[in-house]
Amino acid sequence: MSNLDRQAALSVCGGRGFVVAEPVRELLTPRHVRLGESTEVRRLLPNLGRRMVGAWAFVDHYGPDDIADEPGMQVPPHPHMGLQTVSWLHDGEVLHRDSVGSLRTIRPRELGLMTSGRAISHSEESPKSHARLLHGAQLWVALPSAHRHVEPHFQHHTDLPTVTAPGLTATLILGELDGATSPGTAYTPIVGADLALTAAAEARLPLDPDFEYAVLSMSGRAEVDGVPVQPGSMLYLGCGRSELPLRADSDAGFMLLGGEPFEEEIVMWWNFIGRSHEEIEEARRAWMETSRFGEVHGYDGARLAAPALPPGPLKPRGRVR
Repeated sequence: MSNLDRQAALSVCGGRGFVVAEPVRELLTPRHVRLGESTEVRRLLPNLGRRMVGAWAFVDHYGPDDIADEPGMQVPPHPHMGLQTVSWLHDGEVLHRDSVGSLRTIRPRELGLMTSGRAISHSEESPKSHARLLHGAQLWVALPSAHRHVEPHFQHHTDLPTVTAPGLTATLILGELDGATSPGTAYTPIVGADLALTAAAEARLPLDPDFEYAVLSMSGRAEVDGVPVQPGSMLYLGCGRSELPLRADSDAGFMLLGGEPFEEEIVMWWNFIGRSHEEIEEARRAWMETSRFGEVHGYDGARLAAPALPPGPLKPRGRVR
């Protein structure tokens, strides 16, 4: 999914100086952003005061939206660089096309994982004949310097491992959790999991104390470490936890996001992640003037033009010790 904000700001993210090294309960308020004609998303990352969680650098939550008489998601071809996109649905379908020739329909609790590497472009749309509801999340993972120029590729996994406990089912999206490993390719120590709790369930989810974590509420009424978390909001949890208490008042759904704190500072703008203002500037020029990002075939419409780049330069500040 694209960042369609025409006033996209340059952001410095990452670096251990931004990480809370102890357990905390920091509730993040979303920013509401229009995505096309009929979809509004709640943007949780980047957030004022909280830019990343591990390598997770961007989180949008959308729906559930009734799109029975609407076109649904319509995101024209747009570029990505230096990141992975993770598409995750609870309801509906999304048709993915990209410049390396992928054409896949992503359905609920299937992993759509696109690694942009040095450069890729893609589109996302609700199929012409689509389900009534659309509900899901779109997330980005920052690629570390050693892998951020890999060849672009797309993975679609329909059978993902699960971790279960009484009243809890955790579907592993990316990385590792309680001995289970996702088939999706990860380039940093990371975890992404979809948590489903039944009404009145109480559970404790094992965590890695070296990771920082956050929980995105997708649906239902539940508490995370004693904090009520409403759908569309995110609770940042910091580091130093070996388990996470969960309690549901009704059937509830969450996404657990975590990972080893991202060492490098990055520069993020529009749909690009780089390491300097100059690199971002060059990526924008390449999208507008060259064929570096390839072509998406089969989408009925024009591709997105890049917004104007804010004046720079903006550079990573270096590690904060």
